[in-house]
Amino acid sequence: MALIACPNCNSEDINGTPQADSRLLIHCNDCGTEWLRGEARRDPSRPAVRTIDSLHAAFATPHDVRPDVRERVDALKAQFLLERREPDPEVEKFRDRYQELFSREGLPSAPPEELYDFANSPTVANAGNMSGFNRAWKTQGPDKAAQKVRETIEYLLYGPESLRIEDRLTQLIDGKKVGFPSFNKEPLLTKVLCIVEPERFLPVLKYSAATDGKKEIAKLVFDLDLPPAEKVAWTIGRVAIWSNDLLRSLVGNDIPDLQHATQFLAWAKTRPAVSRD
Repeated sequence: MALIACPNCNSEDINGTPQADSRLLIHCNDCGTEWLRGEARRDPSRPAVRTIDSLHAAFATPHDVRPDVRERVDALKAQFLLERREPDPEVEKFRDRYQELFSREGLPSAPPEELYDFANSPTVANAGNMSGFNRAWKTQGPDKAAQKVRETIEYLLYGPESLRIEDRLTQLIDGKKVGFPSFNKEPLLTKVLCIVEPERFLPVLKYSAATDGKKEIAKLVFDLDLPPAEKVAWTIGRVAIWSNDLLRSLVGNDIPDLQHATQFLAWAKTRPAVSRD
């Protein structure tokens, strides 16, 4: 593999996945370019190579929700909206501050103490147990740790434009890119996305987690079966982003504040489901 270079960026940081037709699907870890190498062995019974676009097209869509389930969810939304909910001023203040810090201009000088507070604060969403992050922060020291956190955020938000955000997210979670390993976790990276694109990203920080992940919510609320995350095709970054966009579309504009939308989903998944019978 070391002798193969990406035709787009000349990087040798690549990997290959054997395909059913005996070819290799080569993926550049720097720019995301994919190409096939070798000659195909003709076998019509073998499935075709699945690109990221074909995978995305095969992912569940709002049209896959049964009419009876959609009717139930609409009724639940109407019930939920009977109680007027005002935006949380602390969430707005927190979001505004970190949008400024995570901007291209603000990130290089984002103070260590504010990056530390971002990871540990439950505001917007709770990223879970931070003991590993806090130990690593203390061990490396705030200046070095903060610089690595900045590198992580920069790669996630502003990394090579040729590499989709889904795959940048995967590379960070899988440890294939530099940064602060204890920050390169799905919950914290998703929380960053919730800050910078609050109208797109729901503050549901994991793809799969008991009954609280996006995969489980899709099943409990909309009776949709989403694929498990894996290493080759349905990577964690892809399913995390695509499931977020799916749930955002399914909630619709009736609940435009995504903090409230997440509260609705958490409540709706506890309501009795519609029987398939």
